[in-house]
Amino acid sequence: MNGRDAIVVKVGTGVLTRQDGTLDSASLARLVNALADLPDQGKRVVLVSSGAVGAGISALGLKEYPDDVSARQAAAAVGQTRLMHAYENLFRSFDLSVAQLLLTAADLENDDRRSRVSALLGRLVDEQGIVPVINQNDSVAVEELSVGDNDMLSARVAGLVSARMLILLTTVDGLYPPDSEKIVEEVASVGEVMSYAKEEKGRFAIGGMESKLRAVKFAVEQGVETVIANGRRPERLAQILEGGGLGTRFPVGE
Repeated sequence: MNGRDAIVVKVGTGVLTRQDGTLDSASLARLVNALADLPDQGKRVVLVSSGAVGAGISALGLKEYPDDVSARQAAAAVGQTRLMHAYENLFRSFDLSVAQLLLTAADLENDDRRSRVSALLGRLVDEQGIVPVINQNDSVAVEELSVGDNDMLSARVAGLVSARMLILLTTVDGLYPPDSEKIVEEVASVGEVMSYAKEEKGRFAIGGMESKLRAVKFAVEQGVETVIANGRRPERLAQILEGGGLGTRFPVGE
């Protein structure tokens, strides 16, 4: 596997769902359209996608993110099928297939299991016309539902495949300093901007900006350049990959 050809893109629940928690089909279509162009440029895309719990909430007749773990597990079990069905249909129109991987923290912490995941991802990345879609296995992973998020999962996946870049797509253009309306375009040290993070998140989301910065720190330490950008404007992805575009960039030190 030539990992440096791989791009890991993580998209958050806030990008993929409406305010009521249902899947936003227009947002999904824009995302897939942007991602589908990238393999044609010789790049391999690994998509880490949130949204399963949010997608399942409406199916269970809930009006907000449930507090109890069993309800969240049920929402994830129902919502994951809806999410993958949407991805399958959208990518198929570009002659691309999707491969689903549901992971838990243990899959990446245990040496043997991590090795198997790495080999599987390597094979999928090497295959033409396949987009791996990864999510946490929220229907069984109680710990992840309680304290985890897909930000760190995407960072660990990016390190595992030695990705060229990790792009964290959220609902804002990047990282904003306190009391500023202009994002920071480049950050040399994640530690210097941790205080910028506010633990704000939507009703159907788990992670916030602090979570993203922890993931950024992990990815950069693994040698993976990372960018926080706006998932509602996925057409910017191509520019971001070329070193431009709007977002907060965290380069790897020499």
